[in-house]
Amino acid sequence: MRQRARWRLAGPALLCVLTAALLASAAQAPPPEGVPTVARCELEGVVDTGTSGYLSDCVARAEAAGHDALLVRLDTPGGSLEATRHIVRAFLASDIPVLVWVGPSGARAGSAGVFITLASNVAAMAPGTNIGAAHPVVGPSGQSPEAVGGEHLARKVENDTVAFAQSVAQQRGRNAEWAASAVRDSVSVPADAARALRVVEYVAPTEADFLAQADGRRVTVAEGEIVRLSTLDAHLVTLEPTLSQRAVHALANPAIVYLLFLVAALGLVVELSHPGAIVPGLIGAVALVLALVASSALPVRAGAVLLMLAGAALIIAELFVTSGLLGAAGVVLLGLGGLFLMDRFDPEWFVDRSFQVSWTWLVPTTVALAGAAAYVAYRSAQTRRLPQRVGDLGLVGERGTALAPVTPERGEVFVHGERWRATSTTPIRSGAHVVVRGMEGLTLFVDEVPT
Repeated sequence: MRQRARWRLAGPALLCVLTAALLASAAQAPPPEGVPTVARCELEGVVDTGTSGYLSDCVARAEAAGHDALLVRLDTPGGSLEATRHIVRAFLASDIPVLVWVGPSGARAGSAGVFITLASNVAAMAPGTNIGAAHPVVGPSGQSPEAVGGEHLARKVENDTVAFAQSVAQQRGRNAEWAASAVRDSVSVPADAARALRVVEYVAPTEADFLAQADGRRVTVAEGEIVRLSTLDAHLVTLEPTLSQRAVHALANPAIVYLLFLVAALGLVVELSHPGAIVPGLIGAVALVLALVASSALPVRAGAVLLMLAGAALIIAELFVTSGLLGAAGVVLLGLGGLFLMDRFDPEWFVDRSFQVSWTWLVPTTVALAGAAAYVAYRSAQTRRLPQRVGDLGLVGERGTALAPVTPERGEVFVHGERWRATSTTPIRSGAHVVVRGMEGLTLFVDEVPT
């Protein structure tokens, strides 16, 4: 009977597994003969080492699989200039056409995204999107390179970036003059204007509409080969990033970096206030390592990190002083560190002004940390006010029972679960309740508790 019951339960489970396998194989089945295939990948968020590796892999994988084209959905505020150059090199050296669609509506190809869009063979933007604002700025307050390092530095940084944008635009037959103005004057235009200025070829509300418009267009790929696009009703094959690429890109987020620093600070505070808890300290240490790793992939200000570390140190000091002022100052420093965490004016990065820890994220997390720190400090103060429970002082005030008559010379009492030798200035009868007034060696000084 038990064997039959097991088979009855195993049958439906096996059927579910087989059905899932069939569905998965059907989803991965190749398209019918003659249907074009287009590889698809996404660049959403900051351009970093993770995304540059992912897009370069997408080009290589699409070429190896023999796809007709590679479609990239783009929505970025910008990012690392070196990572951008890596992506541009991969696009320009591709043996298959690379198509970039800035979408959906509300997306942008900001700063470094301009160069990636210009490097594509065919580009389109969804209505309600924009492209541009790639002017390099340095300095903590957004000054021009000239204001920070003089005229020669300004000319060098700007000319190098302009040359990069113009060379890519000219190679793809796009408006090189506009590309230069996007760098020199931070020009940003919406989708319709970008098409009119020959920055992109189409305005398309969806990827399918973009592929339909691009079908039949002739483009030049690597080594001057001319290819006719076959993208109408194409079968899309999504190329997923590797786990390491996902991890690097996920960490390359200002809000995530700030949150990791907060978790690290709070974990270390809890561990120091409750030594031996281990778990809070371990979580704080792991969060600190991840925050430092993420900082290496982002334009993080060292001064902001020092502010946050100083804030954490003040909160830790509050546990031992409990003045309230140190904790408040620590929370303020953590907030300021988050506010100035991202250096949006690093000359090696091209990012929009929105690339920072937003107020909607900064204020609630700082307030939550302030509340948590205040609670920990309050509990620590409560703990210090409690009487000592160990050592000589831990027995003072404890009550017990006389096991034998207690005299100024000798006696025996039961206190705190233990038998003790005891003496008293006044005789105490056996069985009477006593209270400990002092201790010398292993002898207690007790008094009788009035009944």
